[in-house]
Amino acid sequence: MALLLPSVRLLPLTPSRATAPTSSPLSVRHTRPRALPLPCVRCCASRTAHPAAAAREAAASWVGKLADAVPWNAAAPGALALAICFTCFVGLANARTGVNKPELLPKEFTTVIDVAGFLSSGQENRLRQEIEDLEKDTGYKLRVLAQNYPDTPGLAIKDFWQVDERTIVFVADPTFGNIINFNIGPLVDLDVPRSFWSQVSGKYGNMFYWKEKGEDASIEAAVTAISRCLRDPAGTNNCSEVL
Repeated sequence: MALLLPSVRLLPLTPSRATAPTSSPLSVRHTRPRALPLPCVRCCASRTAHPAAAAREAAASWVGKLADAVPWNAAAPGALALAICFTCFVGLANARTGVNKPELLPKEFTTVIDVAGFLSSGQENRLRQEIEDLEKDTGYKLRVLAQNYPDTPGLAIKDFWQVDERTIVFVADPTFGNIINFNIGPLVDLDVPRSFWSQVSGKYGNMFYWKEKGEDASIEAAVTAISRCLRDPAGTNNCSEVL
């Protein structure tokens, strides 16, 4: 008599997606998880620094140096361009205590003040004449202050020179390396490209130049370059080169 065997369903040899393979472990294929997209993050252009670090950075910048040398606020009420021009300057001026020594001012008005003794009397006279001619021809007021911080009239030169929107204050001070610093009135800033001032400072104010040729040579070369620039006809290429 034959025995009836139960029906057996064979499993397929090829594993399905949900069935783990029964072959050698070396042949097992691991499914790599799909990487999730990282969130998009927009970085802010400015960061808040520690107050002490911010003060050190301000002291190291050329604007901070100029703020020490000439720490005044020349912003006229209601003049937007003037306010924008001096925003950074005034902000850094507050990082240090400004100097105000009117006793270092000369008794009579002069466009060149040399409290550091960099210039000879003949050089001072030549610079005064160049500045006087420049003002007559162009209307721009160039003023030169040679100093060694903190020996400077500082705040006192604002009233002494009647600094206004057409005034260029050229401060020659080797204390922080580059001897040439500028404070530019907003009306001058409209006519002269900002790159010109950095070119003058980089060419004639760097430490290698004035240590080799002297502080007086740097000052005279910068004044000559400024005079040429301001006499250039207005246009897209004016003051493009520093000679």
